[in-house]
Amino acid sequence: MDTNPQIYGFLTCILQTLLLASATLEPFDLLYDNGVEAFNKGDYGNVVRYMESALHSFSEVRQTKITCRLKCRDQHRFDSFLTDKFFEVILHRAHCLNECFEGKLGAQSMHKVSDDVSQDFNRRIPYNYLQLAYRKLGQLDKAVSAAHTYFQANPEHVEMGEDLEQYKAHTGVKEEHLIDRESRPHQRAFFAGVKLYDKGKYEDSVTLFEEALTEYYRADVECRALCEGPQHFEEQDRVLYKYNLYELISDHYTQVLHCEHECVRDLATRPGRLSPMENYLPLHYDYLQFAYFQAGRTEEALDCALTYLLFHEGEEFMTENVEYYREVLGHDGQTRKEAEQYLRRHKQESDLLIIGSNNIGVTYTEGSYWSSSGGREDANRIPSGTDGWMDYVPISAKRNVTLSMLQELREGGPVLYENVKVVQNSHTLNGSQRVLLDDVISEDQCSELKLLAHSVTAAGDGYKGKMSPHTPNEKFEGATVLKTLKFGYEGRVPLKSARLFYDVSEKARRIIESYFMLNSTLHFSYTHLVCRTAISGQQDYRNDLSHPIHADNCLLDPEANECWKEPPAYTYRDYSALLYLNGDFDGGEFIFTEMDAKTVTASVKPRCGRMVGFSSGGENPHGVRAVTRGQRCAVALWFTLDPLYRELERLQADEVVQTLDNQHMWDHGLHINPKDEL
Repeated sequence: MDTNPQIYGFLTCILQTLLLASATLEPFDLLYDNGVEAFNKGDYGNVVRYMESALHSFSEVRQTKITCRLKCRDQHRFDSFLTDKFFEVILHRAHCLNECFEGKLGAQSMHKVSDDVSQDFNRRIPYNYLQLAYRKLGQLDKAVSAAHTYFQANPEHVEMGEDLEQYKAHTGVKEEHLIDRESRPHQRAFFAGVKLYDKGKYEDSVTLFEEALTEYYRADVECRALCEGPQHFEEQDRVLYKYNLYELISDHYTQVLHCEHECVRDLATRPGRLSPMENYLPLHYDYLQFAYFQAGRTEEALDCALTYLLFHEGEEFMTENVEYYREVLGHDGQTRKEAEQYLRRHKQESDLLIIGSNNIGVTYTEGSYWSSSGGREDANRIPSGTDGWMDYVPISAKRNVTLSMLQELREGGPVLYENVKVVQNSHTLNGSQRVLLDDVISEDQCSELKLLAHSVTAAGDGYKGKMSPHTPNEKFEGATVLKTLKFGYEGRVPLKSARLFYDVSEKARRIIESYFMLNSTLHFSYTHLVCRTAISGQQDYRNDLSHPIHADNCLLDPEANECWKEPPAYTYRDYSALLYLNGDFDGGEFIFTEMDAKTVTASVKPRCGRMVGFSSGGENPHGVRAVTRGQRCAVALWFTLDPLYRELERLQADEVVQTLDNQHMWDHGLHINPKDEL
């Protein structure tokens, strides 16, 4: 008997096993869990080892899925819709995928993780652990990079923002350490191109915009590949309904098609955001047509202008540009092929989704992906920015519209009270929907309210008990109207002082409503008596702010020059006001900035009776400079035009005031506790 074939087969089996074992990748959920455990033990060296390995494993799994799906799709195509051929291709493709995936990473079952773990990685939670671990290990450059990476996807994380400011102040930290390790190539190139464009470096910006387009179309292919595979059928209960095989297949591929269609939104959405950047892909061609023109490359400018019109047919400003380019060149141009193919595919998908949507209970909007952007009419104007976006965006992803957007923006109405003076308006404050007023309340009223604040405010009130929510160098204390009235009712503060707080806030509301000429009632959204106190011994070499630059109803994104109206922002707030009680402190100026959160457009020095009012959106980014000595007190007010979002405590305070009015229980200097009279 010839034993050579048996030996050969045995050795081959061993070799395959060894190769498979060498290809096995450790599951990222296990590595992540080990990293968290090491962190809890204070073992920061292992935190770094496990978390970095987990991130590498996560990236490898994702890239392998893309590579294998694209490879197997190319090898096994659906060239026929015959039933037997269809199933044959599916089986061959599945076998190909299994071999490809397991040959690179090991058993697929090892890399199936829970939704919670996947969400943590998508939210970049591992980088939060890493920045803390690297800081403990004294590796500040890596700590800064991890912190910056985390903060890009979690800009609402106040503590991380404070950590980054502290890192920047450290002598060993440089600008190049602020690296987003998870930046998406197509977005990175685009924003870098915009920066060069804004500096007038048009030839250099062209290179980056073209790179961004190449990366965008590559990312689109990868995003669509990730949509293949098992799908979740959250809309239907498979136990209650019995479907035949063809209905199940139809549902599956409709889900896949829907996922692929959503890649338009995904690629235009920055990390940590729910809303896409408006007009994102067409904007590349808008920038390019003008950059090419400025660089003297008119033929390329014409091609890009024509391509832009594929997305926004008949757009007036671009049509005028096209006519100008044609006149200069003496001939016509051509639209870009990659954009034609992209739009043709998405048009087919849209048609199929409209047909198939009834099968899975999803409603789609017919029409183009990109609505008309309504740009300026002058030829060769600066690109239209982020106005306009695709009509097809799921309702949950559409940007919130507050009632203030539906009103004509006006200002200059009466201030209603004789002594109140308008000191500056929007024009002199270098913005829109801004006003600065003096003598809203008297010196005596300021003193009374400041004395009230010392008695009723509590550290961390309004910020979940955090004594220093905005900066570790100041103490924050606050109190609501209802709490103040309760203290007055119990005799812990003068009842008339509590009533003064209530009345003063109502006076401020009426002034804002009247001055901005609002055609519907302005309601209280939140009312707060607040004081910020400089902490002794922590004021040397400060370079942070008392309150970082922000907007009141949206998440400010300086790099994208956007403000995203989505949670956790208070999207329902429409107007804001700050009524100051004193000015005897150092620092603490209120500042307005541009959307970049750096360029100061106006500065207001607080003083007794001074009030600044403004609309709460991204048009008015603002903050407070560091309070370096003393205490700064104010009545902070936020308003809404939507009665559904009225402040509950204010409504309760209204009832308390009404009851006390009816019982004539307001004293004029005596400290009466009504409970003692019972």
